[in-house]
Amino acid sequence: MDYQLRQATPEDAMAVVLFHTIAHEESYGHLLSPEFFRGRRASIPERVERRRPHLAAADPRIIAVDGNSHIVGLADAGPGRDDPGPEELELYSIFTLRHTHGTGLGAALMSAAVGDSPAYLWVLHDNPRAQAFYRKHGFRPDGARSLLPPEWEELPQLRMVRPARSPR
Repeated sequence: MDYQLRQATPEDAMAVVLFHTIAHEESYGHLLSPEFFRGRRASIPERVERRRPHLAAADPRIIAVDGNSHIVGLADAGPGRDDPGPEELELYSIFTLRHTHGTGLGAALMSAAVGDSPAYLWVLHDNPRAQAFYRKHGFRPDGARSLLPPEWEELPQLRMVRPARSPR
């Protein structure tokens, strides 16, 4: 399958929110309650309006679109939100739809969002597929752990870091 990567714009807000909703259901359906997902679907209009300014930022907000112009992947990154953070750059999220797994799309999104830069991210504790993907790209757990907020049912997460690489 061929995908086009591009910077998302505020005009993509509805498509991005719908994509995120489906991606969360595919990725976290076994971890979060049906009520959580009902709430996410009910809040789509508000989430679209909140997403617009986020998509106007200069930081990477990369979407992957297929031949039918449907979003099948997303990655976004920017200044680290942890204070102090282990690195300056944080990979906020990266998702691909299940039917694209194993195609190299995730690696392409990772490259577009953070390249080879030192970075960190947070990943759900009970998400071994994502953790293996991040390890493949040089990230390692650094021991930091936290719980997501109550609206995300306080799922445990861990931080993974990819430090600066030594010059050769």
